[in-house]
Amino acid sequence: MAANGEIQWCFSQVKGTLDDEITEADIISCVEFNHDGDLLATGDKGGRVVIFQRDPGSKTSVPKRGEYNVYSTFQSHEPEFDYLKSLEIEEKINKIRWLRRKNPAHFLLSTNDKTIKLWKVSERDKRAEGYNLKDEAGEMKDKGVLTGLRVPVLKPMELMVEASPRRIYANAHTYHINSISVNSDAETYLSADDLRINLWHLDITDQSFNIVDIKPANMEELTEVITASEFHPTDCNHFVYSSSKGLIRLCDMRMAALCDRHAKLFEEPEDPANRSFFSEIISSISDVKFSRSGRYMLSRDYLSVKVWDLHMETKPIETYPVHEYLRSKLCSLYENDCIFDKFECCWGNNDQAVLTGSYNNFFRMFDRTSKRDVTLEASREIARPKTTLKAKKICSGGKRKKDEVSVDSLDFNKKILHTAWHPTENIIAVAATNNLFIFQDKF
Repeated sequence: MAANGEIQWCFSQVKGTLDDEITEADIISCVEFNHDGDLLATGDKGGRVVIFQRDPGSKTSVPKRGEYNVYSTFQSHEPEFDYLKSLEIEEKINKIRWLRRKNPAHFLLSTNDKTIKLWKVSERDKRAEGYNLKDEAGEMKDKGVLTGLRVPVLKPMELMVEASPRRIYANAHTYHINSISVNSDAETYLSADDLRINLWHLDITDQSFNIVDIKPANMEELTEVITASEFHPTDCNHFVYSSSKGLIRLCDMRMAALCDRHAKLFEEPEDPANRSFFSEIISSISDVKFSRSGRYMLSRDYLSVKVWDLHMETKPIETYPVHEYLRSKLCSLYENDCIFDKFECCWGNNDQAVLTGSYNNFFRMFDRTSKRDVTLEASREIARPKTTLKAKKICSGGKRKKDEVSVDSLDFNKKILHTAWHPTENIIAVAATNNLFIFQDKF
């Protein structure tokens, strides 16, 4: 902790090659801690899922360290082709969600644009030996040489981590899946695409219930699409979904089977002074997350993050500008398509801080108590153990000071879209293109 009570962040690890050559398939597309923070999963554009496990020694050391090692890597999705629509289906992993642990194995859901899969990740450190009908190589024995009956025994073996698909949920989405969220009842989950949200039972793969459908009878009348959706962390009947119009709708599944009518609508009226050609684009919500307590919501649009109280629909209780200095650059960001980037956001481990990404490999943190904010950078220059991250300042005009970064020198190809915060400790994972940076509070 710094003298003013703020967290001082330092570098812990970086995963992935630091070469300048970047393979498209290696670009990280989602990051997710499991419920106790011991496992950290990433998905990439190549359809792979890489799971990192926290080093047991780093948990018990004083002070604690946030060090993770590769635990399992597997190919979750392959590229496919829809012959009816003549469309290629990318293998890119859009979302990963962990299920709460019930036995020694771990379970997670992963999805690309069309197909959701349930994976079981389990360990095996023993194997059976001494079969009656098979030899050590697994070949069938000649039954004529059998003289007695043996009881097979379990012998220790080198630890193997196996990932196996237990369920495949396919053919339920016409449009691209943007969200999956596991319910607090641990039996159901939702999946959302641009126009519909479906409710699944984890054990049933050939049937899902459509709980939201905003598709108009005439597609020419389409005015908004669903951008993100999530279940409430404790109330199994509540879920929210955000839209490209900057609206968040809270739905209650007890009211009706089809939740086309929302229970609450969260919307902030637009400031007429900021009205421009780009207003509709930048007001689109790219991510929405319930706080761990379930009392608040966090939403991210292009230029800001907002905290909403579930008891107040009229306006957010807090608004934090992420990169307001880009407001004057919206025209060029529109021309290079960056204005359509979908930044995610996440809550701190105690709901008192929020984290989101920006350009130039910058990421932003906001302390809700002190109202302080900081801009930090995930770069190879700081990739040395225990290196303290220095706050970055951006100069948007006038004379630039020595330690400031000019807004004109920002690299818009380096962007941090995906971040995750450990559920109980100050450890964060930040995806910077093909690298996963892990930072922790200074020890």
